[in-house]
Amino acid sequence: MRDVTLIGQNVNSYHGEGPDGRPWSLGRLLTRIAELPRIARLRYTTSHPCDMDASLIAAHRDLPSVMPYLHLPVQSGSDRILAAMNRRHTRADYLKAIARMRGARSHFAFSSDFIVGFPGETEDDFRATLSLVDEVGYASAYSFKYSARPGTPAADMDDQISEDVKSERLYRLQAAVDRHQAAFNAQCIGRTFDILFDRPGRYPGQIVGRSHISSRFRSWLPQR
Repeated sequence: MRDVTLIGQNVNSYHGEGPDGRPWSLGRLLTRIAELPRIARLRYTTSHPCDMDASLIAAHRDLPSVMPYLHLPVQSGSDRILAAMNRRHTRADYLKAIARMRGARSHFAFSSDFIVGFPGETEDDFRATLSLVDEVGYASAYSFKYSARPGTPAADMDDQISEDVKSERLYRLQAAVDRHQAAFNAQCIGRTFDILFDRPGRYPGQIVGRSHISSRFRSWLPQR
């Protein structure tokens, strides 16, 4: 049994030539990989909300080996900030992608990326991000304070946000994510999961693996 993750920048926009000489989408590629022996679980990262095509939705619906888990970065819940970031999606686009995935597979788990304090972000913009977190209910998320990178357009924008404000917003965002992560974990109490252990843990006698929803699981080897 193997847990395989396909990795790429906007990996779900993949279009490569298949063995039949025709262009294959990521959904078609997943279908072919799922036919290989000993493939127990398939995942992919990182995705863009505008590239969730019908074949990929179908792969989640029809292939048991494609896990009901998706890391789908959004960065902000404010359309104004998304446009300033030059993202290709709106809040509505993102929520539509979430709804399509949940329609294809029940008990879907989502994680995401967020940036707080992008130049010009107002309190209302930030509250739009918090409301998105509440609407989606993430199993986990990665959140960061915006930091200027020399040579990027954002570094020269007016209305840079102070470090104090960015820190305060990051704290509030992480508290919201933690609340939903705790609720997600609580739903797992009493359930049984198959775990694929893949590496030693931090401590002697400890091993680490993943469930189908990608949460890390640590166990102690039995003492003899």
